[in-house]
Amino acid sequence: MTTLTTRPTSRWERFRDSFLLYSFKRDLIAQISLLVFIALVAAAVLAPWLAPMNPYDLAQIDILASELPPFWVDGSDPAYLMGTDSQGRDLLSTILYGARVSLIIGFGAVAMQATLGVCFGLLAGYLGGRIDAFLMRLADIQLSFSTLMVAIVVGALFKAIFGGSTFSDYAVLLLVLIIGLAEWPQYARTVRASVLAEKGKEYVDAARVMGLPSRRIMFRHILPNTLSPIFVISTVQVANAIISEAALSFLGLGMPETQPSLGSLIKSGFDYLQSGSWWITLIPGLVLVVLVLVINLLGDWLRDVLNPRLYKG
Repeated sequence: MTTLTTRPTSRWERFRDSFLLYSFKRDLIAQISLLVFIALVAAAVLAPWLAPMNPYDLAQIDILASELPPFWVDGSDPAYLMGTDSQGRDLLSTILYGARVSLIIGFGAVAMQATLGVCFGLLAGYLGGRIDAFLMRLADIQLSFSTLMVAIVVGALFKAIFGGSTFSDYAVLLLVLIIGLAEWPQYARTVRASVLAEKGKEYVDAARVMGLPSRRIMFRHILPNTLSPIFVISTVQVANAIISEAALSFLGLGMPETQPSLGSLIKSGFDYLQSGSWWITLIPGLVLVVLVLVINLLGDWLRDVLNPRLYKG
């Protein structure tokens, strides 16, 4: 008597039997990277509850306790596990709050990049012709300007017009806009290539014959089949956006020292390296390296899993 195998019906059953989960269970590096990433994100999100002190509250800052070393170095204070910075702020608290700011900028910039890049890529690939030529030449022009160059020009103009205090108030939003506008061609080119490969297939021709509008064909039929490369690019772009924010903050064009981010923390302690207060720069730098490393490792794993040329038996 033969038994018929039933295919999984619910989303959870399909996910449980998918190659994605199968591969993740057998990749130790991906598992460790995901656990570290979740721990860092959770610590950043829960910073108001986990941080021993609030670095934004001037009443909790003791300038006389500045440049105290971490707990494993002689001369430390048990109240400050990771030591203090040059302003007397608890370094552990500023790292937690700073990681939250860096993650907000990273995810916000990537969301903007993806929105612009996916829309432009769909239009260029599906419509073709002059629209395709115009959008791709616009992408070429955008790629000729680096993120740092755009940030320098925009930041200098904003400070000159509105002043430094206004720039500090809107620093997060400005960095999201700058990094988002500077990197959207990465998505547009990838999506365009995927659309060119998909729009000649039978399901697209069937949708056209049924009289469906172009907008619905692009977003309801073609876009879901181009999500794999978008997910891979997003992981890499989040890491790049966080690094860009750190670089801009280190150059004085990003977050001010009064609003800690990982980049501004590294910059604030750079001048004190020669005086022996190495922890002000080194500890936030290590957190930044670990955060970017686990994101890149997850991106590499996701790229391999979603590669259609690899055997998935």
